[in-house]
Amino acid sequence: MKDYEHIVIWLDYFNKNLPRTKGRKVGKEKCVFDPSLKELSDAVKSSGFEITEMDDKVRFPRRPYVRSGYIVLPKGSSKTKILNKISENLVSKRAKQTK
Repeated sequence: MKDYEHIVIWLDYFNKNLPRTKGRKVGKEKCVFDPSLKELSDAVKSSGFEITEMDDKVRFPRRPYVRSGYIVLPKGSSKTKILNKISENLVSKRAKQTK
């Protein structure tokens, strides 16, 4: 049964290596190369969202041959707005790490 109270955020939404047809949801300037679930969870927490569930042993449906991961958040606003907030924090954290 579909859960209308939560949003699933997959790692592949923010992977700069993937085209949109393989699951990327945000623009390439808002993505990073091969994000980890730890980086994503840190970005989600710093964006002010509460993580309900995490799993790193699952496979994204458009790439069933590669292990990925996801985070489940309670639904507060639209998924696009949530993804944009998370991607800003993810990119800024990655930029700070490379310096």
